[in-house]
Amino acid sequence: MAKVTRDDVARLAGTSTAVVSYVINNGPRPVAAGTRERVLAAIKELGYRPDRVAQAMASQRTDLIGLIVPDARQPFFAELAHAVEQAAAESGKMVLVGNSDYLDEREVHYLRAFLGMRVSGLILIGQGPSENAAAEIEAWDARVVLLHERPEAFGDNDVAVVLDDVGGARAAVAHLLDHGHPYVACLGGTETTPTVGDPVTDHVEGWRQAMRAAGCSTEGRLFHAPFNRYDAYEVALRLLAGPDRPPAIFCATDDQAIGVLRAARELRIDVPGELAVAGFDDVKEAGLTDPPLTTVGSDRPAIARAAVALATGEGEENGSGPAERVRKFPVDLRIRRSCGCS
Repeated sequence: MAKVTRDDVARLAGTSTAVVSYVINNGPRPVAAGTRERVLAAIKELGYRPDRVAQAMASQRTDLIGLIVPDARQPFFAELAHAVEQAAAESGKMVLVGNSDYLDEREVHYLRAFLGMRVSGLILIGQGPSENAAAEIEAWDARVVLLHERPEAFGDNDVAVVLDDVGGARAAVAHLLDHGHPYVACLGGTETTPTVGDPVTDHVEGWRQAMRAAGCSTEGRLFHAPFNRYDAYEVALRLLAGPDRPPAIFCATDDQAIGVLRAARELRIDVPGELAVAGFDDVKEAGLTDPPLTTVGSDRPAIARAAVALATGEGEENGSGPAERVRKFPVDLRIRRSCGCS
């Protein structure tokens, strides 16, 4: 069977190939409703499939969005990537995902690869200062949306979607203190975690603010741990088995908190009777831990839609004017039993 072409669609619909193109690409010129219906009916009847490669060559852009994450195996990044993929599908886009593995050179590799593919938008979930990534984006003169993190290297002129990380952490720690604990320890990031622009650093700052507001000292109560549950479990084993076991722990990520809960169970420490625990991110697994984890959550689908819209310039294309360069989303405390609430 001969391949169906755009000319075939135009003949059946009784219109020009240019009008068929406008319908398929949703522009750049408007098409009357009746004509659009005839073209769509012809496409369905003939089984026409647009040549996406040819479209990309003609327009110098594709229907692809590049998404770079530090590690898609971590639940938070996996769920965020899934939300971005769903938001992109709503806009008729597909997502390419690259894992930087917290390595600067891999982050730059994917930046070059995706930008070279003429993606219609690029979303970067960074992993630190990223001076090389910032230089690469500047060299391409590309519009890249920073999601979740705003590395200091990108300056104040970035396009970003972030959370109220400080406020959320402050609320979680204040809630633990309201249970009557004399203080709350904090499981933060590693010693190499950036001091500016990193969500975990902001979570630690929120912990400090809540502790200061309650008149509690933070001296000697911040403990370093990688962001994953496995290494956090090892850190928690040593901390909870020591002579100065804290009465409550705020973890900068839910994955760390899951590691803490595992260590507590292994050491036969009752949670929340002997140890209260709270996290940050509200990954789906947080509601299935034993006990269920109190944590800080956000509207992840809305965050993903905002990132996709900024990456593709969707709002500007629809004539609604330039979008906000930085969108900060609120968070809320999701109370479960690990903090001591019934």
